[in-house]
Parts: sequence; structure tokens; C-alpha cells
Amino acid sequence: MKLSKLSCIVAFIIAGSSIQVLAQQKEPSYSGIYPHLAYYNNEGECGTGAVVPWAGRLYVITYGPHLPFGSSDKLYEITTDLQQAVRQESIGGTPANRLIHRESSQLFIGPYVIDANRKVRVIPYKGEGAAPGRITATARHLTNPKEMVYNATMEEGFYEIDVNTLKPKTLYVDGNTVRKESDAGQFSPLLPGAHGKGSYSGQGVLVYSNNGEDSPEALKKFDIKAGSLAEWNGKDWKIVRRNQFVEVTGPGGIYGNANPATDPIWATGWDHKSVLLGVRDNGGWSFYRLPKASHSYDGAHGWNTEWPRIRDIGTTAQPDYLMTMHGMFWRFPGTFTSKNTAGIRPRSAYLKVIGDFTRWQDGLVFGCDDSAQKEFLNKRKAKGNIEGTGQSNSNLWFTSVDQPDKLGPNTAEGAVLLSEQIAANKPSEPFLFAGWKNRMAWVLNEGNTAAAFKFEVDRAGNGKWSTLKTIKAEPGKAVALPFEPNEKGEWIRVSSDKGTKATVHFSYTDESRFNTPDNALFQGLAIVSKTNYNGGLMFGLGEDRRALGLLAGNITNGKFEESGYYELDGNMNLVKKEDSKTAQFIREKFAIPGKVMTVDESSVLMVDDQGRRWRLPLGNANYTNLTNNSLLRVCREVATERDLLNAHGTFYELPAENADGFAKIRPVSSHNLAIHDYASYRGLLVMTGVEANSKVNAEHIIRSTDGKASVWAGTIDDLWKLGKPKGEGGPWKNSQVKKGIASDPYLIGFYDKRKLSLSHDAKEPVTFTMEVEPIGHGPWMTYKEITVPAGKSIDYTFPDSFQARWVRFSSSRDCKATSWLKYE
Repeated sequence: MKLSKLSCIVAFIIAGSSIQVLAQQKEPSYSGIYPHLAYYNNEGECGTGAVVPWAGRLYVITYGPHLPFGSSDKLYEITTDLQQAVRQESIGGTPANRLIHRESSQLFIGPYVIDANRKVRVIPYKGEGAAPGRITATARHLTNPKEMVYNATMEEGFYEIDVNTLKPKTLYVDGNTVRKESDAGQFSPLLPGAHGKGSYSGQGVLVYSNNGEDSPEALKKFDIKAGSLAEWNGKDWKIVRRNQFVEVTGPGGIYGNANPATDPIWATGWDHKSVLLGVRDNGGWSFYRLPKASHSYDGAHGWNTEWPRIRDIGTTAQPDYLMTMHGMFWRFPGTFTSKNTAGIRPRSAYLKVIGDFTRWQDGLVFGCDDSAQKEFLNKRKAKGNIEGTGQSNSNLWFTSVDQPDKLGPNTAEGAVLLSEQIAANKPSEPFLFAGWKNRMAWVLNEGNTAAAFKFEVDRAGNGKWSTLKTIKAEPGKAVALPFEPNEKGEWIRVSSDKGTKATVHFSYTDESRFNTPDNALFQGLAIVSKTNYNGGLMFGLGEDRRALGLLAGNITNGKFEESGYYELDGNMNLVKKEDSKTAQFIREKFAIPGKVMTVDESSVLMVDDQGRRWRLPLGNANYTNLTNNSLLRVCREVATERDLLNAHGTFYELPAENADGFAKIRPVSSHNLAIHDYASYRGLLVMTGVEANSKVNAEHIIRSTDGKASVWAGTIDDLWKLGKPKGEGGPWKNSQVKKGIASDPYLIGFYDKRKLSLSHDAKEPVTFTMEVEPIGHGPWMTYKEITVPAGKSIDYTFPDSFQARWVRFSSSRDCKATSWLKYE
């Protein structure tokens, strides 16, 4: 919803306080994003490292991508009436740490230490008293917590900081201070991994997480060994687990655990199979697995994750822990220990890239990573040669406390075994089982003999396991195993009665929550059947201009005719400008590329950068002409290191190629809109393709004063409200097929009410083999064999519990065949 409130704020310096207040005349907001609060830097990325309420203000730090000795990033101070101040003490860098030290009444945030009177002191990156490095976490001291804290850096630098003098003592040298440009491999030899993330203390140890690997292979692959979880007892380091880990915290959160000797420590991470959750209590670690909603966070280098968090967003009287991990908001129980694991529940899926969040003024504030000037490794043919934004920028996202329950469906999946050798009667790690009505497992016995797979559940989360069911799996055969709603348990695990090679993968489906689109939210956008509407190509300007450039025009009868160059400023005023240089730049660098996808009779064909072929459903037939005439932006980065794909009436989340790209695509919503272009700007999603000369006063539409240019503004997570994904098509439509040759993969995951129709032109019956790929990078599994008599067609309705990502078909004989899927 768009809001607007007036304020009279002028630029000034408050003597002695080193605060510069940014001038604004009004404060519009769109879907909880205030454009005037956007922050920019001069780096390749401008992410939000931390967001903390303190001393009556909201403090925010930003970061650039790899700047261990400082940058143009700032420390921001925001008042309750949304005045934004830049602290002149700012020295930038790549910080994401925050800790409130109760004994000294100070907030440690980035390299800054802020007392209860809002006085800011700085721990420098250079010179006297320096502690260089990309500060990723601050933790309470193991032996002198009243006077000391630890600062940990991403390259394994560890400092002991005196909270009074701020004098650092180097415990372990930051890798950036010793590594030469010519050096290969890890920045620091101290621990495995090359991308430190979280740190927390308790139970006599300092725990440190790492989620990346520094190797050429890690830049391309997502499923190699990477990252680590480690702990230090004040003298020696111990590697707890060699996987990618991110958040490390406990019930005490930003303050540190109240009872450090006994309170648990939590750690989140992942591998190529599923999300990992660790808990340290009673002197040891226990690990559990959860499904992934999104795979856009994968990548062995660790760059795609930012900072997943577990934070208390409740009140002093009523704690309420919110966890972000792999594109899902999770309800996390503050009582979680190895003896009491009940209560983790999915809330909803999201698209924003979130660095930190907090409760503030009876709502939530999310600090995001929205527009990176340097798109890093996220290049692909589907985008053409499009440029990144001219200057990195991001913003805060203000929501209600219950917003994490209201976004995307929480359909998710993950494996406990993935084409791996297992010992007889050895249970897998526990996998979350509670929180979904429709659940199923895919079991593939890849061994040479039949095996019995036993599924056990921990019903109460107390570590007591009981048998749920046992199934027999023949060698090379897959079993699709649905679970009934009355089959309950907090966790599930599986074992085999024989040593074998196996895949066991769980798929959970959310009952669709958005059957009816929110038409008011998108009011004013043109529908695809329109032959006359406003279009425009967009570019976030650089050179500190802090505006969105729009090469506007009208789309009439399949042609785009320019009407002029416009700029959208921080107050969301859309004004015509005379700037032929910028207009030409947009015309050349942001033209919509042609031939990045093929639309045929059966489906949308995408060929990725590895040459892999993927087919997607069709929407309204009018999209075909608009696509062929390059009047629809197909692919663009709208959140750092992941893309938004708009193909034939459906928006998709598209992970970077190094996170397996199209193999892990996720449909977000289907629509009937003529979206010409879309871009990220000041934390907003801005789209062109607006009804021309409309008298409708739509809240999310911004029009120029001359009425010849217009855009829609909201947030990327508004897209869930367009309506659930739907469409129809298939890999074959009257296609000549060869016996035993499988079709291209066709997307079937995340849809609702799926129906299949099979037909052929052979004079004899034809048996079609339907295979599914639940994972995206796993083995294909035979789901069904359907025999279709000559001259007939066979219809099949998928059960509600069915969930897989891809489907493909093969035929028992040469023929002309159709495999048509309809998703309603």
C-alpha cells in the first residue's frame, strides 16, 4: 500500500554530534519501502549488514563486497519519524556484526561502538588501534565478558576488544593482511573455508561458521565440499563439521546467552541436499535437516547467502524467534535443544535478499540487498548483454509483525540421502516432518539387491523414535511414498536393512494460499490483450545521480515508439529530462534481447549456458507475439545474485548459474499483464507496461506530469499476490518421437491441480514412461507407465500429495505423440 506523509526536513549539521540529516520534503512508501531511506555507496554491492534499535534510534550499516580496510559505506541513524542521518564517523568496509554489551551499555555494530547517549566511537581498519578485516560477528568474551568482546572477520581474523578503550588484541591475523594477490587457495590456513559468517560464545567455546570455498571449482559448482563449523576453547580450534554454515546464535540473541554455561548454541547451514540445523548442548553437537524453499542461496563459494539470521522479534514478556534460511521465514522455538526439538514451522516463502531484521515500533524492519552494480558471477544468455545498475543501492523494508506468514507458499523439498552409499540399519539424520499437510518421499534404491527402507518418526521432538512404515524398494526402482495427514511427527528419519546406494528425498506442498489475485495492488497495469499502453526501458543511474532513468514510450500494435527520456527521483517524481547521452545509453545497453527463449506449440523452451534444455508452461497466447517482437523483458537481476524470469505470463525465481540455474527454477505467480520492463530501484520493484491515458487513481502507479510516461512501484514480494502459478503445455505436442528417447524436462513443481493427457497416432497401443526429477540435480525416477490404446487418449490427475520439480516422457515405439499438462 502506498502511503505519504509530509515532513519539513532540511540538511544541517548538529554541532558536536557529527550527524548529517538528509533533506526530504515528503516520505512516500510503497509496500513498506520508503524510497527516501535508500542507501547508496560507490562499491560493487551495497548490502545491509545490520539493523539494530538502540537508544531511541534505528541504526543501520551497509557493506561493499570485499573491503577489509574500509569503503564508502555508511553508518545510518534513523529516527522514529523516519528522518535518516548519516554518521560522519563512517568508515565503511564489509561489516555484518552486531552485539549489545549490557555491562557497558554499548552497541557494537560494524566497526562502531555506540553508547546510550548515541556517541559513536570507531575501531579503525588502519593505523593505531586498527583491527582490519571484514567484520562478520561480535561475540561475548569467554572469561572476561564484562570488559571484553570478540570480533571475528570473514577471513578468520579474531580480535579481543576492550569495551572501554576499544583497544584490540590480535588473536589470529586476518587473511587479508597477509595474502598477496598472487596467492592461490584459502585466505587463511587457520580453518577450512573462505567466507566466514557467524560467531557466538557459550559453554566454554567460541563458535565460528564459514559458508564458502576459495577455488576455481567453487565458482562454478554448488555441490562440492565447502565451508565449515568450528569452535575454539581459548587455546585450540576444533572442526565440528565440514559443511557450509552461516548463522550462529542462541536464546540470548544480540545480547549473548544469559546463562552461557548451559544455554544452547544454534547454527544454521546447508549442503547440496538440504538445510542444516545444529545445536550445541551438554558438551556436544546434534544436527537436523530441513527442506529448502529456494535454491538461489546455493553456491560453493558462499556468496549467494548474505546473512541468514535467527532473531527474537517478540516482546520482553513474550519472545518470538524468526529464522530466515534459503528463502523461507521459519518460526523457531526459543526452547530448542537436543532434548526438546519440537516447534520449528514454515511460515512463508520470500524473494527479498535479507541481511538482518529486527522488531521496531510494533512492526518489523528488514535490511535488504537489492541492487548490486557488479552482478558478480550472475551472467547468463537469457539476459543478453544488459548492464547492471549504475550505482549499488539497497533499502529497508517495513512490515507488520505477521507479514512473514503472508508471502509465498511454503512448498519446499530436501534430501537426507542423494545417490550415496549407506550402511545397513544406520538411520539418516532427522528431517523436519511437521508443518505441512501434503507430504511425500521419493525413494530410489540404486543398489543391486532389494532393500527394505524403514521410516521412523520422533513424534514429540524428545528423541524417542518409533516406526512409521517400512517399504520395499527393488534395485533400480523408485517408490513414490505419500504420507497421510494423520501420520504425525516432528522429525522423520530413514534406514535400510541392507547396505546400498540410495536416494531419499522429501517433498512438502503448501496448500495454495493465493487463489484470488490482489487486483487492487496491480491496478493500472495493462493486460496482455491491450494494443496501446505505456512502456519503457529502465536503468538505475550511476555517478551519484540516485535516480532511475526511463526511456519511455508507447507500445502500439506490437511496436515500441519512444516518447522521451524521464527520471524517477527519490520522492517518486517522474519528470521529463533533456539528456540524449543517457537516453542513448539505455537504448543500446538495455534493449530487450531477442531469441533468448523459444515459444513453440507445446511450451517455452529455454536453453541455459551449459546447453541444457528446459521447458516451461504456456500462458495467454498473446504473449507469443510480444515475445517475438522483443516487447517483454525476459530476465533481469532484481535482487543481488539472483534473477527474475518473466516467461509467457509467469514470473519465476531464477538462481544464478553457479547455484544450478534453470534446474532449480521456481514459479512465483502467473499473470495476464503486458510487463515491458522491470528493474530494482531504491529497494523497489519498478515495472513498465501501464495503461495509457487511464483516469484510474491507482496507488502503485506513478505518472509523469505530462502524462506520457508511467511506472508501477512496489516490492518484489508483491508478485506472490498476482495469483498462483498456472499454465499448460508439455514437452510434446503432435511431436515425432523415437522409441526410448526421453523428452526435454518440463516443469511440474510448485503447481496446483495438475492434469495430464497422453495421446498418439500409432496403430497399436503405446506405453509411455513418465519419469520425474524431484531435486533438480538428482537421479531421474520412473513414476508411472501408462499404456494408451490406438486412437485413444488417456487422462491422469496427479494426487494432491504429488510434488516433483521436473517431468519427462518416453515412448515404447516411434510415433507422433502429445503429452499435455494443465496446471489450474
